[in-house]
Formats: sequence, structure tokens, C-alpha cells
Amino acid sequence: MQLIQKPLIVGMVAGEKSGDILGSGLISALKGMYSNITFVGIAGSLMQRNGCNSWYNMDELSLLGIFEIITHLPRLLRIRSELFKRFIATKINIFIGIDAPEFNIELEYRLKSKGIKTIHYVSPSIWAWRSNRIFKIKNATNLVLLLWPFEKKIYQKYNVKHSYIGHNMADKFLLFPNKKRSRKLLKINYNVICLSILPGSRLSEINMLTIIFLRTAQILIDDFPRLKILVPIINKTLRNRFESIYKNNFPELSLDILDGMYANHAMIASDITLLASGTATLECMLAKCPMVVGYKMNKFTFWLLEKIANISFISLPNLLANTELVKEYIQTRCQPQLLANALKFLLINKMKVKYLKKEFTKLHKIIRCNADKKAAKEILKLIKY
Repeated sequence: MQLIQKPLIVGMVAGEKSGDILGSGLISALKGMYSNITFVGIAGSLMQRNGCNSWYNMDELSLLGIFEIITHLPRLLRIRSELFKRFIATKINIFIGIDAPEFNIELEYRLKSKGIKTIHYVSPSIWAWRSNRIFKIKNATNLVLLLWPFEKKIYQKYNVKHSYIGHNMADKFLLFPNKKRSRKLLKINYNVICLSILPGSRLSEINMLTIIFLRTAQILIDDFPRLKILVPIINKTLRNRFESIYKNNFPELSLDILDGMYANHAMIASDITLLASGTATLECMLAKCPMVVGYKMNKFTFWLLEKIANISFISLPNLLANTELVKEYIQTRCQPQLLANALKFLLINKMKVKYLKKEFTKLHKIIRCNADKKAAKEILKLIKY
């Protein structure tokens, strides 16, 4: 006779695309281990497709920096207050905040004070800035799920319950991606030089980086006239904005705008990639594609980060390796000619490319830990289901 499982209601909040990817994988793993389970909160399209009932549009939380958060603060506070009340009324058994620490940690603290178990998935960058947040995290959570091995040290130091699970993207990518297959899927001739451009997953990034990145492509075309350019864009809003900037400023530049679902294939198929910082740099590393990072942000946000940040790099491959594998051009150095020079170097230096792919593969192996399943097991263990 099959035992009847008691219902499990999971509250979740994801704030952007990277959190949606993690949340979607986690939902699948939890459903595979526990059938009588419901998910509610704020979710992206992937999480919703896997069965999470989203009460708000995830894009409402997708804000870039301190300045942007301040200008939208009243709306964010209202959403958080409404969420708290609704989670209590729904009688969730556990809450999982996926990244978005400025929004989620206070929500976790309030829910924990009501006796609800709380998990924060993706450690805030306490190793980079505002390390004193570790005390708030400790008070707000029952468990923190860590993506990166170097994060364990600070959580051990302050005796905060944690579990290192790796990153679910590392489980989905082959260690040695099939470039021919991706080119065939995207209908790209194998002998053509191919550049992927990823100008960001937020509207502010599209506005800040599109012109710089497309001017970079124009410079490269002078040396590589048959250059194939791919631009994966994750949603309709960002695509419309990108197309508007592109058509108004670069009407003669030939490029293919792809649905965001083909981003991984685009990077696998490409010889080089130019991209904003963020999770895309991890995807590019896992695709084993040489890359150059360019990034600009609101001047006030950058000024403040310069004052308080304690890191030498912003891209995930460099942070994981603790050395400069990938060239980064930040703020005033994010200029088309500098970016083009760095990309051209990767196209003509085969030894550098071989070295990068070897290092990317080493890092891939380190963070390939079956993350979704490990996270699901930790969650069910915490609530004793």
C-alpha cells in the first residue's frame, strides 16, 4: 500500500533570469522526489513552465544597482509586504529566496520569525563587499545553498549553516561541447568566423551596452569581412529595445537576432563572444568559448562599488580561477576599440584559445556537482519531509 504524502507548499522568489534557471531545475528535482508539492511566489517563465504559480511579474525585481533599487523602493517594499502576507495566508511550509538578496533576505527574516523554515539559494557576494551581511543572513536563514567552492570559508568562519551544491548549468553542459552540432542547428557554415554578442539580461544593460558592442562588431568586420554575428536576446521587451537601437544606429550591420533559448548554442557555435558580466560569463565558460567582458553601469552605482568592493574581477571565470583568464573592460575602459583589439587577439592566437578551453574545462569539473538534486535533498532534509 502506497503511503499518502502530506501536502508541501513551497514559497519561492526569483528576481532575474539566472534565478529562474536555478529555480526551474530545483522545482523539477523536488517534484521528482516529492509528488504532493505546490510552488507559489515570484517566478520567471522557466519556473512557471515547471509549475510555479507566479503572483507577480519577475521583471519587477530585475533591477541593476543601488541607484535603480532606490528609485523603485516604494514599489519593491509594497510587493514584499504583500508577498509576506500572502505567504502567511497560504501557510507555506518553507521559503526559498533565489538570489535577489536585497529583496529576499528581509523577507526571509520576517518569515523565519513566524516559524517558517527559510533557505537562501545563491550567497550574496559577501566575499566582495559588505561582509557584515553574514550576520543578517545567519539570522534570516535556516540554510544557505552555495554555488561556488570559495564561498564555504566565510560561512564556516561564522558558523552559518550552508551546503555547497555547485551550479546546475555545469550539469547541463557537456564537458566538451559539440561545435559542429550547434552550428548545424543554427545553420552556420563551419568555416565562417562567428561572434556572439550578449549585451545583458536587463533593460539598463541593453541601453548602456548595445551601441558599444555593435560598434565593436563594426571594427572587427573591417578585419574579418565575413564575420557572422549572433545576438541571443532573452525576452521580447529586451529584443524590442535592442532592435530599436540597432536599426536606428547600425542599419547596414548584418546580424542574426536569436531567441534567448538558443544562447547556449550560439556561444558553443561561436569562435569568440562579447558579453556583459553576470551568469552569461558562466554559460560562455561552460560552452568553452573564448570571451571578452565589457560592462558599464550607472555612474553613482559604480562610484559606490569602487569605494566598498573588495574584488579584483567581476566575471565568474576569473572569480572561480582567482586569476585573469578573461579580459574585462569596465566603465571608462568599456570602449569599442579596446574590446575589438581583445577579441581580435583571441581570433589570431590559437595557443591562448587552447589554454582558455583547458582552464574552462577544469573549472567546469569543479562546479559540476548535480546541483538540482543536491539542493532538493538538502531542502527536504531541513523540513524532514
